[in-house]
Amino acid sequence: MIPPVCTPMTPDYEVDAGSLTRLVDHLLEGGVDGLFVLGSSSEAAYLPDAQRRAVLDTVVGHVSGQVPVLAGVIDMTTPRVLEHARAAVEAGVSGLVATAPFYTRTHPAEIRTHFRVIADRAGLPLYAYDLPVSVHTKLPAALLLELAAEGVLAGVKDSSGDDGGLREVILGRSAPFSVLTGSEVTVDSALWMGADGVVPGLGNVDPHGYVRLVEAAGRGDWEAARQEQERLVRLFQMVRVGGGRMGGSSSGLGAFKAALHLRGVIAHPVTALPQIPLNDDETGRIGKHLAAAGLL
Repeated sequence: MIPPVCTPMTPDYEVDAGSLTRLVDHLLEGGVDGLFVLGSSSEAAYLPDAQRRAVLDTVVGHVSGQVPVLAGVIDMTTPRVLEHARAAVEAGVSGLVATAPFYTRTHPAEIRTHFRVIADRAGLPLYAYDLPVSVHTKLPAALLLELAAEGVLAGVKDSSGDDGGLREVILGRSAPFSVLTGSEVTVDSALWMGADGVVPGLGNVDPHGYVRLVEAAGRGDWEAARQEQERLVRLFQMVRVGGGRMGGSSSGLGAFKAALHLRGVIAHPVTALPQIPLNDDETGRIGKHLAAAGLL
């Protein structure tokens, strides 16, 4: 269970280091196995380089080796990713997470080169982030397995929603290679197929629930895993409170931050510009979801 850590912000859109350390403590107390910073739930796409570095230094320094910290080094092209990788290595992270290149159109041969160069230059375990909804490229199972066999990739965070492709990777791996699902709502089925773990954005709000789910699957209690998963599926409905008046990022990340604010973990539910904030009515509905899940 490796949650993608949200990035709390002040009302003037700076990184709120105090709230970030409280969030890290909240996650560690929940029993997580690691932390993933500067991914989608961290709003990495919105953070300038100085704020990315502030997140790295705050989290790595506060964790102080208690669990591994993976850092997203997500950017459009290889040279830009390498700059983020250097900063992450300097900060002392345990591993790196990168998507395929985006904005420019790339061929599988170029994606292959992209991951090979990052792994070679950074010298840390590298995890591929399969995120076609944002990157507009689906990482084929054959490519992931090839790079795993070469030792280029240590694993994949699969947020593609393609359960068939996920299973193909699980069945095809011959080298040590961690398969992590990024889907909050199908964790039990992914673990049953043989996935190694989960990276759930909702895990910021309820780390204990996802830890219970993973532990139930680990001991083969699939009924307990199913029941916990179904409770989390109901809780996950909070990401839709923004309805049609805002984008999915505003609604989903706004819901996570509103929930963390209502639970007393972070000081402000601020999301980065140009995302639209939730209103009082929507925030109230978040509270009802939390209460129904036993979290308030």
